[in-house]
Amino acid sequence: MPKRKRKAIPEFRSEAEEREFWATHDSADYVDWSKAQRATYPSLKPSTETISLRLPASLLADLKILANRMDVPYQSLLKIYLADRVRDELGRGHSSEELASMIREPEAPYGKAPKGTHRKKT
Repeated sequence: MPKRKRKAIPEFRSEAEEREFWATHDSADYVDWSKAQRATYPSLKPSTETISLRLPASLLADLKILANRMDVPYQSLLKIYLADRVRDELGRGHSSEELASMIREPEAPYGKAPKGTHRKKT
């Protein structure tokens, strides 16, 4: 098989510019993937962002009980539950309207729901 001539990778002014470039170009035109080697980064930790989240006290208590039974920190368990649900919902291909309707629960199992958050009865 003849060797394929590769294009030079351009210089980028920002990560955003580089992301845009790779989103619209085939990397095989620029990189010989047959020479690629697997890299591992055992010390690399995903970036996190601290947020403030208000939960009903009874929901937090139940989460802590579950986490205690599993012998894991409750914040780790919450992250696992959130990641699973987000992955599931994104994989279902719901429209924005369908996703929005899912947050309006018919009942509030943990405390009183704010006015207007219930689904309309059909």
